[in-house]
Amino acid sequence: MLWQALTLQLGYNATLVAIGAMLLGIAAGVSGSFLFLRRRALVSDAISHATLPGVGLAFIVMVALGGDGRNLAGLLAGSAISAAIGLLCVQWLTRNTRLAEDSAIGAVLSVFFGFGIVLLTVIQTMESGRQAGLDSLLLGATAGMLRSDAILIAAGGALTLALTLILRRPMIMVAFDRDYAAARGLNIRQVDFATMALVLAVTVVGLKIVGLILIVALLIIPPVTARFWTDRTERVWQFSGLI
Repeated sequence: MLWQALTLQLGYNATLVAIGAMLLGIAAGVSGSFLFLRRRALVSDAISHATLPGVGLAFIVMVALGGDGRNLAGLLAGSAISAAIGLLCVQWLTRNTRLAEDSAIGAVLSVFFGFGIVLLTVIQTMESGRQAGLDSLLLGATAGMLRSDAILIAAGGALTLALTLILRRPMIMVAFDRDYAAARGLNIRQVDFATMALVLAVTVVGLKIVGLILIVALLIIPPVTARFWTDRTERVWQFSGLI
């Protein structure tokens, strides 16, 4: 069974899910490397927990409009918007208050996750009858993926990986020397935005596979492990993708 899984011989659906999960894992390892190099690993935790209110609100809106509240594309869109708002809140608190970034992350993480849990509780009392499986986004449910879900996740993972590889040089430059990068004409804010956007994309796409709690491990553990093996930046993100 293990050999069949590794050689993608378990059938069409299982192969599709495996490819989707593999692409997501590579994208998470590579994009997480640049977050690790920036010493902002905790930001991924805030982003992942901030997706939960978006999932709940997206479900409520889709049901209210007469649609299927469990439509994955709709849930991911809602979680992306919610995560983006959470990230903006962290940045605003860091720049405009006396809070350090770690304190701002803790505040945003707690508030958004708590609000998301409240929404899930409310959803369970709704009479739509379509709530089953919604809580799988907390811990993931690879076995319950549909073909359309796997294709969506594979496409999202592949696109995120491609964009990360294209933008890797400016992200590396900003990670190690912001002043030099600015002198070279790079827009630091745009590079920061691109880095956070890629991490956000991986987080949102990975909700169905590993859930919002474990996606942080998928982003951070590979680059941390790779760092033990090499001192070269290029090797760090390459090893992270392989892990």
